Amino acid sequence: MRTPIFAALLLASVSTIGFAQSQGPAPTATGPGATAAPAGKPKLGDFGVDTTAMDKSVLPGNDFYRFVNGKWMERTEIPADRSSWGGFAILRDLSDTRTRAVIDEAAKTQNAPGSVRDKIGTTYASFMDAPAIEAKGAAPLKPYLAKIAAIRTQTDLARAFGDATRNGMDVPIGAGVQQDLKDNTVYAVYLGQGGLGLPDRDYYLVDNPKFVETRAKYQDYVATMMRLAGQPDPAGAAKRIFDLEKAIAQVHWTRAEQRQVEKGYNPEMVAALATKMPGFDWKTMLDAQGLGSQSRVIVGQPSALAGTAKIVAATPIATWKEYLAFHTIAKSAPLLSSPFVNANFAFNGTVLSGTPQLKERWKRGVDLVNGSLGEAVGQVYVEKYFPPEAKAKADELVRNLIAAMDIRLSKLEWMAPETKVKARAKLAAFTPKIGYPDKFRDYTSLKVVAGDVLGNADRATAFEYDRQLAKIGKPVDRSEWFMTPQTVNAYANPVMNEVVFPAAILQPPFFDPNADPAVNYGGIGAVIGHELSHHFDDQGRKFDPKGNFAEWWTPQDVTRFKAYTDKVVAQYGAYEPIAGAKVNGELTLGENMADLAGVTVAYDAYKISLAGKPAPVLDGYTGDQRFFMGFGQVWQNKAREASIRQQLTTDPHTPSAWRSYVVRNLDPWYAAFDVKPGQAYYLAPADRIRVW
Repeated sequence: MRTPIFAALLLASVSTIGFAQSQGPAPTATGPGATAAPAGKPKLGDFGVDTTAMDKSVLPGNDFYRFVNGKWMERTEIPADRSSWGGFAILRDLSDTRTRAVIDEAAKTQNAPGSVRDKIGTTYASFMDAPAIEAKGAAPLKPYLAKIAAIRTQTDLARAFGDATRNGMDVPIGAGVQQDLKDNTVYAVYLGQGGLGLPDRDYYLVDNPKFVETRAKYQDYVATMMRLAGQPDPAGAAKRIFDLEKAIAQVHWTRAEQRQVEKGYNPEMVAALATKMPGFDWKTMLDAQGLGSQSRVIVGQPSALAGTAKIVAATPIATWKEYLAFHTIAKSAPLLSSPFVNANFAFNGTVLSGTPQLKERWKRGVDLVNGSLGEAVGQVYVEKYFPPEAKAKADELVRNLIAAMDIRLSKLEWMAPETKVKARAKLAAFTPKIGYPDKFRDYTSLKVVAGDVLGNADRATAFEYDRQLAKIGKPVDRSEWFMTPQTVNAYANPVMNEVVFPAAILQPPFFDPNADPAVNYGGIGAVIGHELSHHFDDQGRKFDPKGNFAEWWTPQDVTRFKAYTDKVVAQYGAYEPIAGAKVNGELTLGENMADLAGVTVAYDAYKISLAGKPAPVLDGYTGDQRFFMGFGQVWQNKAREASIRQQLTTDPHTPSAWRSYVVRNLDPWYAAFDVKPGQAYYLAPADRIRVW
């Protein structure tokens, strides 16, 4: 997806939950062929599905997820350093291991000073020098905290907000540069809400027992961080910081509200901000952010920013200084000595996600390098690990999915004829991006200093911020990627009218060049269809064939479409992944609609690929059965309760197992597995949701 402020507006829809794969621990790799299956043999099972993961005692109609993944669930333990475990996490471990090999080579090689390989190696080696980091203790924080201590006035505070934005800190009023949603040929400045230390406003405002407990532990965490950094009155400061954040949370928009893209597009002249949202020095903040020359901005959540401006004016400067000090310490903590690292993980890892053990240092080092020089690493990654034949087969899958989607659009009964013409034109204008970008980022101007771990991270953040800032006034770069090739994910960007699939996701269980086509269509095919359909879901449909935010459906189309989306909200809102916590059908609507469309269109594409010939029966399973088993397999995942609770509160994706149940809306699933009335997930034909 994007930065927190702009994710909802830009709809860069990314699949970010645990997907699925094998039954064992993470694979390891020491070279390009280390994890490859023998030529011609699928990595999983005999045809691409791990049948040992299945629980064949469960009828598919009673629990399709358990039928496909039940034995895997029984025998799998979540690793101690993970909040969840499944195909997504396993592939992430594989990607990290491969990336480590790239980084180690750079770190151990004598590189030209200042070269990109030298920067990769130096960033990693500096982080891995734990004794040097321990010796420094809290010293790297001193210049940052000294600047905060010098704040005296509201003008100073606004400048500090601006500086914090450049350093990557999530402040109450943030700014960033993205394409203008209504004219995507130019870049615009967006302002949005932020500044909370807990994952969402609900953690402050909802009084269920778990959130109440988390709030108490959060204040303990804040006090611990302030004490470690030598700040005065840690317990009192923690209480004041929490109260301030709770006040900010009270004016924040909910995540469901932020999904409504039309509500988040509010152009405003900078000169009018002080009048419309009084209490804050907008000009000084924008100057500090390097945006002082801009006369126009787009406000994401007007009432939230107006409320935050009032809070800024009403809160003592001393409290704001404590707030900024804490968030500076917390942002820096993973790169400091072990007391900071451990306290940070104890709250953010264990309390919020239920993860009992910190990741190994090398894995955290890989995360740091990926975040700082991700495309530089990715360029080497694809040379080693993404063969041309894999890209060719993925390209073919995408072409078939687009063809299947076009047929679906042409036959929609609920969409007006003139709208169908525009929808098909939008589909024809899609840009699929597979594997890696055509051109990689230039890191020449990024300064990396041996031994300066925190400084290197902050300079990398500022480098990326300045890169974004430099876009203003220039033509839009339509070749840009918002994920690195080594990222296990995918996204749709309606402003660019594109779908993007990094190299690292094009592996089992999603995609295997040696697997049965039915399994690939059920796996990566459904992911491709998912991302394609985001351009036509309840928010993506608000972008026209050129990718601009505009209404191009008839009012009747919208009404008929809403009748379907209401059914999706109700169906998913009935699921209860943990006792007392149900899926938020409104928050997850876009992703659930995309899952429904994805598997529907992928099934059509699979049938197209057969060219009228019957699918073979393999190991007793028909082609249709293998298709749906391939789909069910990708959602294989176990998660800790705290992680699921956080996901239900903050994530627009439904937890993995419940995503697999979308098949209950597809007639071919019933025929494939002889699903009958009386079985738990049976839906009468009239109750099956058929949108596409």
